[in-house]
Amino acid sequence: MPDRDERMAILKNVFCEANRPGELRIPPGLVMAIIDIESSFNRYAVSSVGAVGLMQVMPFWPENLGMRRHQLVRAPENIRMGCAIFRAYLRHESGNIARALARYNGSVGKRGYSDKVINQWTRWNGADDLGRQAEVKVSAR
Repeated sequence: MPDRDERMAILKNVFCEANRPGELRIPPGLVMAIIDIESSFNRYAVSSVGAVGLMQVMPFWPENLGMRRHQLVRAPENIRMGCAIFRAYLRHESGNIARALARYNGSVGKRGYSDKVINQWTRWNGADDLGRQAEVKVSAR
C-alpha cells in the first residue's frame, strides 16, 4: 500500500480491533493476512458474490452488528465488522483457526482458503507471538 497515512491507519485499526477490550483476542498478523488474501488491501474491493471492503464483509452483516451498510468501505468499520464476524466463527469452532477461516470464507469442509491465509500469516515476518499457538490448533485439525 503506497499511501503511508492509509497504511498506518489500517495497521492501527487492525491492532486495536484484534485487541478489543473484553473480546477474544485475534492475532493482528492473522487479521492482516485475512485482509491481504480477501482484498489485497483495497477498501473498495467488491467480490463476485457481493462481499465488500478490506475484509470482504457481506452486505447483510452491518445491520446484524448494529452498523450501517455504507460503512463497509470505511477501513475502521470494515475491520471492526470483519473481526467481530471472525470472532464469532472462532467461538463456534472452539478456537480452531483453520475451521473458523473456512467458515469466514464460506468454504466449510475445504482447506484451500484456510491454508492460503495461514500461509500468508506466516509471511508477515512471524506475524505475532500467538503464531505458535495457532500452529498447534491447525495441526490438530
